[in-house]
Amino acid sequence: MAREPRSGGGGEGGGDNDRRRRNRDRGNDNRQSNEPGDDLTDKLVTINRVAKVVKGGRRFSFAALVVVGDHKGRVGWGAGKAREVPEAIRKATERAKKTLIRVPMREGRTLHHDVIGEYGAGRVILRAAPAGTGIIAGGPMRAVFETLGMGDVVAKCLGSANPHNMVKATFAALQACTSPRAVASRRGKKVADILGTPKTEAEAAANV
Repeated sequence: MAREPRSGGGGEGGGDNDRRRRNRDRGNDNRQSNEPGDDLTDKLVTINRVAKVVKGGRRFSFAALVVVGDHKGRVGWGAGKAREVPEAIRKATERAKKTLIRVPMREGRTLHHDVIGEYGAGRVILRAAPAGTGIIAGGPMRAVFETLGMGDVVAKCLGSANPHNMVKATFAALQACTSPRAVASRRGKKVADILGTPKTEAEAAANV
């Protein structure tokens, strides 16, 4: 009676293939996307080892949280889980690229206005800052602002310090941001009317 061929994963060849695959994944984990026409940069916010209790013991896996951005106003976040660290980061990065949002910035460096973001127990407040302030924020929020390309901002976490809650609350705040141009377009007015900028000296004197 002919014996069935053994699975490649159980033999020596299967082990070599697994090792080569893991090494290939580690080589691709360079924090910078090399796809043509893609200038997105990703940052690893946090990685956590989780265990699942099964009949034979515990199975360990890794959960990664990654943010990606182009330093020009686009940013996204993603979470991934796998048995190996590089694979978890890869999954998180791919999901982050699918959730990119565009954030309007004043002078390409800061927010147009202060905003509060909430998600679950997470609560953050983002404030616009003058030029030269830099990024004053905690670790998870700092990663978001750096990949976004925002140079001046003051952020404070008022709720949960869990990295997932902080990142999601920060994105909720960024999605609530708007620009004077967008408000003017929505109201059918001019940007000067939204900002309250007087057009003439007579109007300025009348507003005093």
